[in-house]
Amino acid sequence: MSEVTGTPEAALQCHSKPAEELLPLVYQELRRLAAAKMAQEMPGQTLQPTALVHEAWLRLGGDSQPTWQNRAHFLGAAAEAMRRILIDKARSKARLKRGSGEPPEELLESRIEMPAPVDEILAVNEALDRLAAEDATAAQVVKLRYFVGMSVPEVAEALGLAARTVDRHWSFARAWLKQAIESERRN
Repeated sequence: MSEVTGTPEAALQCHSKPAEELLPLVYQELRRLAAAKMAQEMPGQTLQPTALVHEAWLRLGGDSQPTWQNRAHFLGAAAEAMRRILIDKARSKARLKRGSGEPPEELLESRIEMPAPVDEILAVNEALDRLAAEDATAAQVVKLRYFVGMSVPEVAEALGLAARTVDRHWSFARAWLKQAIESERRN
């Protein structure tokens, strides 16, 4: 295999770049984002950032990657893939909590553990779809901040927005989601 050079931004904009050359360029950034998310969690979490990145890569297309318009397009898709992985895991855990009749499983180190309570992740996911209908940018900020663990400056760079604008969207989205989740729980 030829030596891979260049930046993730350049690789993502190259239409002919094969997946085996693209992955090494974006892998470290995805791994860093996943590790940063896990660093914010309580000690003792067993979520493997590597497993989350690999599963997201496969969901993004694996070896047959689509053509990415730019870095923001790729990171948005990666955030959505990570979000869906965490939601699928939360739903699976919720089924087990309700007594699905399945025998207990041994927890393997390679399995993805949830960084937040299952109920919280599911509630945020359901409310996030409604938020996207009202404010798509705020919903994208939530995906990148909550599900990927990016900082405000990282989200601003990824979305091509000013950090203050991201802060405003983040503040609005948190308040909106809190109200929507509390309203749903009362009903």
